[in-house]
Amino acid sequence: MNKKRIGIFGSTGSIGKQALEVIAAHPQLFEVEVLTAHANADLLITQALQFKPNAVVIADESKYQEVKNVLFDKGIKVFAGPQAMVEVATWNTIDLVLAAIVGFAGLAPTLAAIDQGTPVALANKETLVVAGDIVMAAARKKQVPIIPVDSEHSAIFQCLQGEPLHKIEKVILTASGGPFLGKKTNYLINVKKDHALQHPNWSMGAKISIDSATLMNKGLEMIEAKWLFGLDADQIEVVIHPQSIIHSMVQFTDGSLKAQMGLPDMKLPIQYAMGYPGRLDNDFPRFSFKNYPALTFEQPDVKTFRNLAIAIEALKKGGNTACIMNAANEEVVHAFLKNRIGFLQMTEIIEETIEKIPHIELPSLHDYYQTDTAAREHATSLINSLS
Repeated sequence: MNKKRIGIFGSTGSIGKQALEVIAAHPQLFEVEVLTAHANADLLITQALQFKPNAVVIADESKYQEVKNVLFDKGIKVFAGPQAMVEVATWNTIDLVLAAIVGFAGLAPTLAAIDQGTPVALANKETLVVAGDIVMAAARKKQVPIIPVDSEHSAIFQCLQGEPLHKIEKVILTASGGPFLGKKTNYLINVKKDHALQHPNWSMGAKISIDSATLMNKGLEMIEAKWLFGLDADQIEVVIHPQSIIHSMVQFTDGSLKAQMGLPDMKLPIQYAMGYPGRLDNDFPRFSFKNYPALTFEQPDVKTFRNLAIAIEALKKGGNTACIMNAANEEVVHAFLKNRIGFLQMTEIIEETIEKIPHIELPSLHDYYQTDTAAREHATSLINSLS
């Protein structure tokens, strides 16, 4: 049996590193064709020396020579720049693209892979938040499978195996509540990044950890679910589940509810997507009810964590609203991580940016790119005025 050749776009991030662990555990099934990174040249070089891909791409062109000096003599092709990332995504030597680049930057390579006809394991939720209509239309046209890697969407995807899609009444996305579950505004006003980065259950990258702390992550996931599973806004619900054992649920039109459960470990949905349609053996820790005598659920506090309310409004409004929200969110998270703005100021800037940037009902891809640029510029100006 031929090995499945994997292109990992965003190999130095949390998802990319865990995907390489899965590949290392199943060398008879997978091999690495391409690795890409934004700027972490040292880790990209280390990964390339271990997994010996056909090619690597470093988006930061200033790091090109550094990477080339080490890898070129090893027979590994080295490219640099965002456009190289897009071009490599079209290679027909890749059997599966793992789209794990954080943020809006993941959109262009993902669309390029779909256009080539390459199946995509999607870990970049922003791609669908920003331009879900265009991405999913392209996937349908090319008949390209989009296999979700987010734990919540993987859970829904797994629950739907053997079930016709039109039988869905609603999906229920579970949220841990993040590190500030139960806290109120007077507490959050003084929160610093080190506290916000301490997720109670999951080991994740900085950006998604902050999104989890603000509940923006769950809002992004609601929008992603709309496009992945062809749902209306009123078919998507969020429930707080602090133990993170049930990863999400599907309720069918007969009232039956299916849940996918397991310990919180991102390697499981990564492995499922890479091995799909099969399930691969592993030695990951197993869930035991002895360790979890009670699983609890509560409604999200959208008055305190307004980012979730903003995302729900963007989901309902449609057009380019989610694109505006995502761009502003990426900028404020970056600023918060640099201690330039406060925790609650992130929400205020996102709201102001959505109000300022013109709404477009039926955006083209060009409109999305222009919207992203305009929203970032406006959010950045608001950040600069505060810091």
